[in-house]
Amino acid sequence: SVLASANVNQWRSLHPRSSTLEFNRDRKSMSVLCHFPPQPTHSENPIRNRLLVKGAPNLLISRCTHVKCRDGTVVRLSGELRRVLETKTSELATRPLRCLALAVKEHEQLEPSLKTYDGSVNQHPLLSDSANYIDIESGLTLVGLVGIKDPARPEVADSITKCTNAGVRVIMITGDARDTAIAIAQDVNIFDKETPKNKLKAFEGREFFEKKESEQLELLKKDNMVFCRAEPADKQRLVKMLQSLDEIPAMTGDGVNDAPALQQSAIGIAMGIAGTDVAKEAADMVLADDNFSTIVAAVEEGRCIYANMQAFIASSSVVTLVTLGGFPEPLTAMHLLWVNLVTDGPPATALGFNPASPDLMIQKPRPKDEPIMTKWLLTRYCVTGLYVGLATVGVFVGHYLAMGVTLDQLSSWSKCGVAWTTSAGTCDSLFHGSGSALPQTMALTTLVCMEMFKALSAVSMDNSIIQVGPQKNPWLMAGVALPFLLHLLVVYSSKLGLSALGESFGMVPLTWQNWESVLQWSVPVILVEEVLKLIGRQIKKQAEKEEKEKSDSVR
Repeated sequence: SVLASANVNQWRSLHPRSSTLEFNRDRKSMSVLCHFPPQPTHSENPIRNRLLVKGAPNLLISRCTHVKCRDGTVVRLSGELRRVLETKTSELATRPLRCLALAVKEHEQLEPSLKTYDGSVNQHPLLSDSANYIDIESGLTLVGLVGIKDPARPEVADSITKCTNAGVRVIMITGDARDTAIAIAQDVNIFDKETPKNKLKAFEGREFFEKKESEQLELLKKDNMVFCRAEPADKQRLVKMLQSLDEIPAMTGDGVNDAPALQQSAIGIAMGIAGTDVAKEAADMVLADDNFSTIVAAVEEGRCIYANMQAFIASSSVVTLVTLGGFPEPLTAMHLLWVNLVTDGPPATALGFNPASPDLMIQKPRPKDEPIMTKWLLTRYCVTGLYVGLATVGVFVGHYLAMGVTLDQLSSWSKCGVAWTTSAGTCDSLFHGSGSALPQTMALTTLVCMEMFKALSAVSMDNSIIQVGPQKNPWLMAGVALPFLLHLLVVYSSKLGLSALGESFGMVPLTWQNWESVLQWSVPVILVEEVLKLIGRQIKKQAEKEEKEKSDSVR
């Protein structure tokens, strides 16, 4: 084959073709009518044509009557010899090799009008109608079988395993023979190598579509499948059937005949290198590298983006603190603006760079109608938000209680000096000016710390912060550090000679004792998040268990 490839141009010049009988899916073969000779030095010799044929062994061998042996002798193709060839073809297919049968029709066996046909007549009576090709390609002499190794890319097997673990079923549609297709499917982990062949969902030709429609739909509901010797129209038909089962099929293709199926599928994927322009126009996505593993990487990236969007929602807090029981406002409008624009933005944005969760590609696909704000996510959001609100108010109230102001007095703070008095200080020193600045700074700092802790915990929606730490996302670390440093700059601005900055935001420096109170109220938000994650994992495990039991009962 190496020598033939190196001298292909010489072969073509020595034996120019008169006509080509194009490939047809029904006969699964193609052939060329070539001159033997002519050569320039023997131009006086009459044209002697031979028909060179290649095609699928199972069909081409049936149209052969003789076989050429290794020593050049030609013998009749007996039933026993046919069975030997069939066995050899199966052996080649299971290696797996793509098999071709090669045959020739000698000058003497050709139809008289084709023996000396030189292609000068555009429309030969026999060659103008492709229905005649199967008769022309009959009475052949088999000259050999060819096994062509066309291995899948090394990374494909791992990618299909990822698909299986992620609940993504792979259905291979190929023009190969059944044995070859099964062997390839086993090599790339579409089929388990330990499963007996008669248990595999592999169908050849019209075998699948000859079954009852109810049986077809039942077979399509689960497991990976292989369709061999498939027609282009079969792809579109399979897509429609999968859609009727409420599946979301993604179809790959590269040819003109694949365009209808690419348009019909939920996601049409065309090959960027080998694909035709028609296929690319019909597709929703074009693979630049023609690599199946890129599709799997895209699935993983999509899941990661979705999880990060949920993390963004879970880490955000709607700061709407209602003053209950008549307490003073723990935060001013300027404080809320500071939280929303400065300390919330960078961490939430950095969550978009979260790495994929370790178990991301072993999770089953979510329902297509599931909202991004699920019931459980809303519950987490409310529970965490409730704690954030209570902690912000709690540190504020705790400061006044430590000064000797009771809850009853604090709830009627506007009546200070009229309905009640306290030894903690004057009413102005407690609830106005610098008197209210300290507890409000503590409340704001507690809120900021909780926002930072929530962002660090949100690096994974379900995994513990111990298992997937914030160090996995350097952008998040920076997104937390920068706003917190800015907050410290404003809090301690008076110590840095920038007292006007702190006064404009109504903040004053905090002592170590104040920081103890801040951390006592803010750190537990991590524990709240961890408990909610643990509950979420248990809920997911229970749901998967019930789904598995339901699937097993159906089988």
